[in-house]
Amino acid sequence: MIYTMKKQNLLIPFFLAPAAINAENRPNIVFVLVDDMGIGDINCYYNQPKIQTPNIDKLASKSLQFMQHYSGSTVSAPSRCCLLTGKHTGNSYIRGNKGVKSEEGIFDLHLPANETTVAEVLKQKGYSTMCVGKWGLGGPKTSGSPINKGFDYFFGYLSQEDAHRYYPEYLYENENKIQLGGKVYSHWLILEKGLNFIKSRKKEEPYFAYFAITPPHADLDYPDISQYQGKFPETPYINKNGKGGFKTQIAPKAAYASMITEIDRSVEKIISLIKERGEWDNTIFIFSSDNGVHCVGGHDPKFFDSNGPFRGYKRDLYEGGIRTPFIFSWPKHIKGHRQTSHISAFWDFLPTVCDIVNTEVPKGVNGISYLPVLLNKKDRQPQHEYIYFEFYEAGGKQSILKDGWKLVRLNLSKPDKLVEELYYLPHDIGEKHNLIENNRSKAEVLKKLANKAHTNNPEFNW
Repeated sequence: MIYTMKKQNLLIPFFLAPAAINAENRPNIVFVLVDDMGIGDINCYYNQPKIQTPNIDKLASKSLQFMQHYSGSTVSAPSRCCLLTGKHTGNSYIRGNKGVKSEEGIFDLHLPANETTVAEVLKQKGYSTMCVGKWGLGGPKTSGSPINKGFDYFFGYLSQEDAHRYYPEYLYENENKIQLGGKVYSHWLILEKGLNFIKSRKKEEPYFAYFAITPPHADLDYPDISQYQGKFPETPYINKNGKGGFKTQIAPKAAYASMITEIDRSVEKIISLIKERGEWDNTIFIFSSDNGVHCVGGHDPKFFDSNGPFRGYKRDLYEGGIRTPFIFSWPKHIKGHRQTSHISAFWDFLPTVCDIVNTEVPKGVNGISYLPVLLNKKDRQPQHEYIYFEFYEAGGKQSILKDGWKLVRLNLSKPDKLVEELYYLPHDIGEKHNLIENNRSKAEVLKKLANKAHTNNPEFNW
């Protein structure tokens, strides 16, 4: 069977034998996306000694572990947009967290009808599709509602703002409000709904199950922190603003660690169900985080070394804001643990899925399928020319990575205060040494490439 992948607008054919995928052996696809977890928060990446994640570590020990994988953005909405549409933030429709008013209330800027998601691609190939957790790409009765973007079933938070609370007044099931009265810990109900969706599938019916779960995003809130209570020196976080802001948490370190371990238990529950159904061998199971670690609501990322060896947090375009864990399990084709240094990003997911199910990649996609890496055919793997980001908060930011050189530009909306920094990541993974003074020509080349990667967007500008 011939598969094709796009690189620099060229179609590159290659043969994938003997692992061709046909209609009878289409894999289930399960994607667990956590919210604001740092790459250093799980032991399998950078030896996290303080938080227990045995199930994720076990998953990684039998999977392909991507060591230089980038999220879609440094905040939630654009990151999820990149994941689902295969476009980087220089080309995607949603490039920042942006609320819009509607008859139903304030929701996030919605995806337009002409943006194709991976769920829509999979539905056309006979998959049933589900999203539970946080959506953030459009409210009810809009073109960006999940049920209008290829998902057969949705349960969770349509609005990102609502997802700051773990005991919400309501959640959405498809486009219907489900009243909860602030009495239910949302993550457990969201997980239950996702598991029930899998349980309801017929064995011969392939499914795409997207668990966009909210932990460990602030609020730092978990019903039982006894596993970690008293183990760490605590500085209470006090909400002094009444209803606004994040909730008071007397033991924020214990709460954060408990939320990470809850993620670990949730991963185990999903995997156990798939194995009980006899589907594990031909199920693709992916674990990742939507961006770098947050540092709000009392969380102390330095204490846990949440960003590992990297500089920066959520809302930064330094590596700590955009590097994410990416664990890819597919037992039928990935035998045992491997690590790959292949540089990849969220926008590669859609074209990879297209290759796996043997369908055409939608037009305008920036991603490159990493199926050859999955099948251990590295000699057939095209590479990105560059990895590009743009971001519209804190004065406007832009970064581009090519051949190990990374240009970071700050204050783009304030030209008189523009800051440009240049790093060589192979020698400086922590981005501590700005080399721009002696490498102006290199910076200029990268700046021209960044300008080429950027397309105009009426919703986001500097």
